[in-house]
Amino acid sequence: MKIVILDGYTENPGDLSWEGLEALGELTVYDRTPPAEIVPRIGDAEIVLTNKTPITEEILAQCPAVRYIGVLATGYNVVDVNAAKARGIPVCNIPTYGTAAVAQFAFAQLLEICHHVAAHSETVKAGDWSRCPDFCYWNYPLIELAGKTMGIIGFGRIGRSVAKIAAAFGMRVLAYDRYQNEEGAALAEYVELDALLAESDVVSLHCPLFPETEGMINETSIGKMKDGVILLNTSRGGLIVEADLAKALQSGKVYAAACDVVSTEPIRPDNPLLPLENCLITPHIAWAPKESRKRLMDIAVENVRAFLAGTPVNAVNL
Repeated sequence: MKIVILDGYTENPGDLSWEGLEALGELTVYDRTPPAEIVPRIGDAEIVLTNKTPITEEILAQCPAVRYIGVLATGYNVVDVNAAKARGIPVCNIPTYGTAAVAQFAFAQLLEICHHVAAHSETVKAGDWSRCPDFCYWNYPLIELAGKTMGIIGFGRIGRSVAKIAAAFGMRVLAYDRYQNEEGAALAEYVELDALLAESDVVSLHCPLFPETEGMINETSIGKMKDGVILLNTSRGGLIVEADLAKALQSGKVYAAACDVVSTEPIRPDNPLLPLENCLITPHIAWAPKESRKRLMDIAVENVRAFLAGTPVNAVNL
């Protein structure tokens, strides 16, 4: 059986092995695939794996051999799942690989805002401490998290992991999610969204991008937040109206923000958040520790193996 990976580089830039998939079929791996090459590269392959390369109804119509589509990520909006379903093609994603990594990264964002560790280190290496008349100095306000309130929007696996870390720092944790459960209630206080926005010192986004969540952080919702709130986004860039956040950062309504995702990726040079010193922007790397990517690959292999056995798992369109 022929297996094609359309954009394998971000999952495996060379520090992992594709041997698990090689054992399941005739494997071809492309680092990246431009739009014009999608159909030719799929060719007569029965199994197609993609991360961000789109697979549309038009592409599927030109590739009748496809029997299985695997997404090397949790989000699967790059695939027309309805068109695949109509053709009897299961679309399987990787739902749980990055929970610990993303939760850890959210606090890396927050701690950098609280302490500016890198910036202070740079001043020391530039000689500022050697020239200082005092035994210490700080160039930014330093923030203690104990006693502050973190509001988590989206309380699935990652949101709950963030809650556990927040509690370890002595923070009060509020959560908003349409689906509440006992596990979540043991970790946080479930509240309505407006209450979370009004009471939180830190707001962290951990919900998927759906039509009802697109642009949920906007001028109106920001206006309901505390003055001087900190906003973190390791989820999806489209959750935020970036022009509205930029204005709030400039006015001081939002003290600082950290975004690992933006509305268009790679980021456009005219993104309004780019020039702002109080907005940290990282290139969508919360998911990317080697341990996390290895877990992703192992699950991708198991997904294909289950399909070949006639019992697809992690299918999002069955």
